[in-house]
Order: sequence, then C-alpha cells, then structure tokens
Amino acid sequence: MSLVVWTNQPVSPDDAPTANAIMVSVLDQIYVDSPLAAAAATTPTAAFESAPCPSPNVAGFPSLDFPANVQCGYLTVPENRSKPDGKKIKVFVARVPAASPTPQPDPIVWLAGGPGGAGSFQVTELTRQGLNADRDVIFVDQRGTHLSDPLLSCPEYDEFVNDAIGVPFTAESTTVAETAVIKACRDRLAAAGNDLAAYNSAENAADIADLRVALGIDEWNVYGVSYGSKLALTVLRDHPEGIRSVVLDSVSPPANNIAETWWQAPASSFRGIFAACAAQPSCTAAYPNLEADFFATVQRLTATPVVVQATDPATGTPLTVNIDGFPFAYAVIMASERGDASRVPKMIADMARGDAAETVAAMLALQTPPEIVGLGGHALAFTVFCREHTDLTTADAALATARSALPQFPDQVLKVQPKQGRLFTECPVWDVGSDPATTAPTVSDAPVLILEGAFDAATAPGWVDIVRPGLTRSQYVEFPFTGHSVLDKHPCAMTIMQAFLADPARPVDAACAARTTLTFVTG
Repeated sequence: MSLVVWTNQPVSPDDAPTANAIMVSVLDQIYVDSPLAAAAATTPTAAFESAPCPSPNVAGFPSLDFPANVQCGYLTVPENRSKPDGKKIKVFVARVPAASPTPQPDPIVWLAGGPGGAGSFQVTELTRQGLNADRDVIFVDQRGTHLSDPLLSCPEYDEFVNDAIGVPFTAESTTVAETAVIKACRDRLAAAGNDLAAYNSAENAADIADLRVALGIDEWNVYGVSYGSKLALTVLRDHPEGIRSVVLDSVSPPANNIAETWWQAPASSFRGIFAACAAQPSCTAAYPNLEADFFATVQRLTATPVVVQATDPATGTPLTVNIDGFPFAYAVIMASERGDASRVPKMIADMARGDAAETVAAMLALQTPPEIVGLGGHALAFTVFCREHTDLTTADAALATARSALPQFPDQVLKVQPKQGRLFTECPVWDVGSDPATTAPTVSDAPVLILEGAFDAATAPGWVDIVRPGLTRSQYVEFPFTGHSVLDKHPCAMTIMQAFLADPARPVDAACAARTTLTFVTG
C-alpha cells in the first residue's frame, strides 16, 4: 500500500487526466514580451526570470506536458530568510494565459496540496477544465518540489512504501525499517548542504508573497487545496498585501494540529458513508450491517492479516499483498479521496466475508508508478508535519484524540497517522525543531470562499469551523457525497468558484452543489 505525502497522485498514465493527478509539445522559448518577462521585477529578497518550460514535464506521462501557450520561469529566493546572504533556491512558476480575449486583471495563484505536491502537475488538467477562462492562472511548484531547484525528494521512501504492500504494515519491524529509510534520506539531503528546517510554511508563504511583487501584480486571487489551503491561510495571515480574494478547497487550518487530530477526518467520512448507505434503500438492503462489518473487519485483520498473491501493475511480476487493519482502512479512505465512494460499501462487505479482490485492487492502485518515484517534495512534507505539528504535541495526546474519534479501532492502527505514516517515530530522526508561531489563526476581512466535501477523509468538514471565526467575509459550500479536493471533482465547483471570483462580495449560488448525488454499487 502507498502512503502518499502529497494529495493528488495518479494511478497510471491513462488515469492521469481524471484521477486528481498530482502530475499533470511544450513552448521551447519564452518571448521577451511575455507577461512573465515584462513583469520580472525584483524585491530585496527575490527576483524572477523567465525560462523555457521543461519538456517533458514528467517522463512517461505525455498527458501532463505543458500546453504550448504556457509561460515558465523561476523565482530566486533565500533558502532561509534569516540568512539573506546565504544559499539561494529557485521556485518554479508556470503561467497559463486567460482564454478570454478580454481577461480580468487579477490572476489566480494556485497552491498545491501535500505538502510536497507541485502546481506544475495540475496545469494541463485544470486548464482543460477551464480554470483560466477569465484570468491568467499562475501555478507554483513550492520550494523543494518537482521542477523547483533543489528538488528535495526521498525516492528511497517511495520505494519502501511500495514494498511495504507485502509486509505486516503495523508491525514494529516495519516501523523500524521505515524510520531507517527516513533517516537515510534526511542525512543525504542535509549532507548536500540543504537547510531542511527552512522548507516550512512560513518561508513557503514568503515565497508566494515575493512572487506577486516580482511579477508586478497589484492584486491576485489565492486558491489553495488541502495543504495548499493552509499555505493560503498563512499567506493571508502573514502577507495580506495584494490579496483580492481567497478560495480554500478542503481546509487544513494552521491552528489545527493535524498530527494530533488526523483520525477525526476518516471518522467523519466513515460516518457519512454509513449514513448515506443506510438512507439509500438498495444499499441498506445489500449491506444491512455495513458499519458493524467494517469495524469488525478492521479488528480481525489487525489480529490476523490476510495475505494475497497478486500482480504488480507496473512490472507484471508476482506481488504479495499483506492486508492488515491499517491498509484496509487506508484503502477505504483513499477510495473516496481519489474518486468517489460508490464502491466503498461493496469493498467493506466483500472483505468482511473474506473476498479481498476489491481491497487488493484499491491497494494496487495506490502504488507509486516507477516514473513518479522521487518526484514528491518529501522534505517539505516532513518538515511541515514535524516542525509545525508533531513536535508541538505528543504521541499520547494523538492516540487519545484518535481513540475519541474512532473507539472501534485498535490502538495498533490508530498509532499510524492516516495519511503520513508514523510521525512520532519519523520526526525525531528528521530533526528540524518546532515552530509554535505557525499555529496562529488567520484573521482577515478579505472575501473567502470555502469548498468542502462531506465525505472528505483527509481534512474533516468540521475543521472549517476552526477558520471561519477569523474570516469575517467567508462563504461556505459543502458538497454531499464528495471526498477530498472538490474543485477537480465537480464542474459545479468550478462554476461556483468562477462566480465568486467575478464578484467576491456577492453570495454564491450553491444550488448545484446541493443537487450532488451518488448511487452505491450493490452488484
């Protein structure tokens, strides 16, 4: 099974345009009169320079190549702003011109999730969906990710997680092995002269603020999804200048210690799916004991894992799949996050009666393809989760919160964070200290639109209540039957967002969101 450190990751090249891809021929030359080149202003800490767009964007994934009209470049910034004369790094930027011949003057800056995902992975798909209809859209590969320089990745971690599909995932031996892999990556990156503690949300937010100035943009609209929403809120809090409006998709509040509260999100997702099945006659008839079956199966698999022989989807070679309680729960979590939850009740019911086919297929789909290994910004992920979350709480506090959210789960499962693995053993070896200042809430009267899926198992809908008191002009739209990252799942979400950007002071019409439906598979 695969524990991803970013939010949106493709299953295969064929699925890339439709599977909430983290990755998404190319313009060989940026003309000197392009908007990016013309706006290459500098600040005391940053400078922008146009550059040809990389081609290919991701080898083996032509569907992610940049459209021909995309303009690319790099923002040069200090790695650590407390050392302005120290090492410099480059942040990759791709600007997609508006489709309209009369575009609005205020562009959108698009902030990817993860942490560790990259905006460049989403350029092609979101352009296809019309995100740039009326405005230029600026996609950023945040510091340490994909096309930025340096890319601080841990390919050995990706490979370990892929291999872990065949071992008892919650076993102590797996924890020891994973910790050793993370330490090896940390030591390698640090030995190369990288200040890993500087790959944090405060520096990341300062990069975004510097980018607006360096591009000569008076006002822009900030969109952030998942971790990108935390980054957007950090930018709004620390660098509010020039922000016309903000769109938060699947909110991860800076004031929420996700290392401690993370199991709240799957818990609310499970409850939502069980209730929706119970309200649908065909589903409740097919799966009358769905909730009880699910929790009993997690307990049973934790005590006695099921081992299945399968075929590696990337190589075609035989593969052992070990299904214990955590991989099964994670497969259920990711089924609704990556697409929709229509097959979740069937997966649970099948596994409860000993049929592992649906679960194995879901686990295999989470394997990182060979072409993608090493493309995630692992250093940004580990530093954010460790410095800004894990090192501000304790393993005991996290377990207590997890037990409160999911008392039916065994401790062996709850000690693993739902999306990032074993943070309380990983973070001591990552060793980047802590930053309590990052938890300060965002207080702003800027117009904010919040989009959330009712089935979101990565960022709980209830967490929206953490941010709204400080956002005095916020609007909230919840999408029924929907998982994580709403914008790329619903044309309706794009419509609502575009209407909001046209007039942020006007209440949005959310009627199309309320009409969202889902039919559970019962065959």
